[in-house]
Amino acid sequence: MPILAVKELTKIFGAEPQRALDLLRKGQTKKQIFEETKNTVGVNRVDFEIEEGEIFVIMGLSGSGKSTLIRLLNRLIEPTGGEIWCGGQDVARMNAQQLRDFRRSKMAMVFQKFGLFPHKTIVENVEFGLQIKGVGSEKRRAKALESLELVGLKGWENSYPDQLSGGMQQRVGIARALANEPDILLMDEAFSALDPLIRKDMQDELLDLQQKMRKTIVFITHDLDEALRIGDKIALLKDGSIVQIGTPEEILINPANRYVERFVEDVDLSKVLTAAHVMRRPETISPDRGPRVALELMRASGVSNLYVVDKSRKLLGVITAEDASAAIKDGRSLADIAIRDVPTVRPDASLKDLFELVGQTPIPVAVTEESGKLLGIIVRGAVLAALTGASEHINTEGES
Repeated sequence: MPILAVKELTKIFGAEPQRALDLLRKGQTKKQIFEETKNTVGVNRVDFEIEEGEIFVIMGLSGSGKSTLIRLLNRLIEPTGGEIWCGGQDVARMNAQQLRDFRRSKMAMVFQKFGLFPHKTIVENVEFGLQIKGVGSEKRRAKALESLELVGLKGWENSYPDQLSGGMQQRVGIARALANEPDILLMDEAFSALDPLIRKDMQDELLDLQQKMRKTIVFITHDLDEALRIGDKIALLKDGSIVQIGTPEEILINPANRYVERFVEDVDLSKVLTAAHVMRRPETISPDRGPRVALELMRASGVSNLYVVDKSRKLLGVITAEDASAAIKDGRSLADIAIRDVPTVRPDASLKDLFELVGQTPIPVAVTEESGKLLGIIVRGAVLAALTGASEHINTEGES
């Protein structure tokens, strides 16, 4: 079951929102509705689900409705219509007290402009939400210090915001949100005010933090590279409507329409696609077979190499057709002729890092888990095809 489910969520700005909503349901466009009613469609009947522990990125150009959408989720902006289901409750139907409790315990927000109190120390800033909730001073101090340590700010607790860099101040904002232990973290353009190098560092910090915390994060950005880098799923908005939802790979490789194609056409695939996307199923053999069997398997499969694996598919080496032929003549076993020094990469290795490696070795590069289990192999042609955008050579599910 998803942790958050949004159904037909709509926001219309203006004096006659219900009239505009009726026109929207009848199929009129945002432009037509504005011309007829002077009402503006901010978010147009969006539907999506977010799984627990997922980084769900909502992105689009300026004016696409992404910041309005994230504020609808915790009702900082009141929806005109639709449902927001979280923990068995429809947030859109909550009364004032229920909404206060929901914001304090279920959903926290990190803003672009940090929002720190300049007259409070860093630890006091982090404690603030807990203080509002009525948490005792000793407990909230302990929780604030724990959150600061999580974001790498241990030792800065008695400093003031103006003593910290922009990136450090944003980490304080994240620590403050985490201290409340929310189920869902909302981040609205959280890194866009930072310098490019600091921004990349903060993206790394967020991914590292996610490995530890497994929080559900809704992240707003206008930056496609940022979305591709951190998102498990991406929802692309245009004029308040979602035009595509998918994994970064699905958005890149199978754009839903021409708008999405134009949005992603300048992306450097070598930085986004990984070994898992281009690997092929390897032809394998167990070490107890002989060289004649190896040659027959190669002939039947139309390959010139076999990968030797044990019963758990751990990679032991590779056999070439030339070596197998020679072994038949002089009576050697597969263990005798197996090449042990096989080039290997992990499935998350980027194509940019793979390109040089596949060009240096006559043997296809093996893709292995940390345990040594063989997952697939990579041939030079598959890498070249992927980099030129030949999607039929790309496996969007990351399987061989």
